[in-house]
Amino acid sequence: MSTIPTTFNRSAVPSYTVVGGTERAASTGLSAVLLNRGGRYPRRTFFQELEKAGFDYIVSVEGAQERYDLEELSGRFPFVRFILSKENIGPGEAVNLAASELSGPLFFVLWNDQKLFNGGGAARIAELLLGGADSQPDLCVVPVIQTSGFENLHTLVAPFYDRGRLGSLPGAPGYEGQLSLYPYDWTGIYDREKFIRLGGFDGEISSPYWQLMDFGFRAYLWGEKIRSTGNVHLIFDGDAGPEDSTIDPSYRLFYLKNLAPVFRGDHAHIPMRRFPAYLARAGWDILAAWSEFVKERRWVEENKRRFSCDARAVTDLWRHDGADGGSG
Repeated sequence: MSTIPTTFNRSAVPSYTVVGGTERAASTGLSAVLLNRGGRYPRRTFFQELEKAGFDYIVSVEGAQERYDLEELSGRFPFVRFILSKENIGPGEAVNLAASELSGPLFFVLWNDQKLFNGGGAARIAELLLGGADSQPDLCVVPVIQTSGFENLHTLVAPFYDRGRLGSLPGAPGYEGQLSLYPYDWTGIYDREKFIRLGGFDGEISSPYWQLMDFGFRAYLWGEKIRSTGNVHLIFDGDAGPEDSTIDPSYRLFYLKNLAPVFRGDHAHIPMRRFPAYLARAGWDILAAWSEFVKERRWVEENKRRFSCDARAVTDLWRHDGADGGSG
């Protein structure tokens, strides 16, 4: 079992074990991370399709449920590494665990209800992203995702402020390299080194929506980019469900880490004057609110020179990107 660096994940690392994955299937630099949504999709067929696509390794995050076919599958597919978490974890933490178990430069996160439709296989995808020896891939590249009827889903996300409140607006891909605030449904091709350096997904944020928002804002605040590509297509046979943007305890953490910091010169900090506004948003005991405020203020201080801008500058990127709302 690998140990995730403390800078990679702020929350406690879930206890897990690993089965299989002793052999490399290819040498493209791109592995697949498989998230599982329900059990109605035939695993053997799915692994065969990924094997044919030529991924180096496949990491399948299984969760806490019993799996009675692992011995058979690990024998048939020795390049598949099964991560067995001893507790139920969210997709973000699952991606963190998978990234810690890989060593190649790129990994492609997809679900068991998504199918690689176009992209020329793993070797072609890796070539597109890695390019030459001096090429620097973006933190994450978001593929085009289509329904079984070949309609493009609104997988790109643009942030906006409406009467002082932050929101997000999904849109369909419009052109190559279009910005997205975060990878829709966690699906995308990630640069592993940049992902770990960024800190991965914050397991302390339990809301899927605010966890993705936190990941995206932190990426842009720290100088990274998330872009779309029309060169890779997935067919989506399931339903990710609606995003829940309810203002809850997860939002409080998101606010302190991403919206509260003020950027001046070459670093960021959270000024004490932010506390009254935060307390009004928190709507809870003043001592508990103060404790969380101080904790996240310390976190920003520890990472202050990793910031390259503030949240307002992040939202302004979409005006210059030509997306203006991201509707494409």
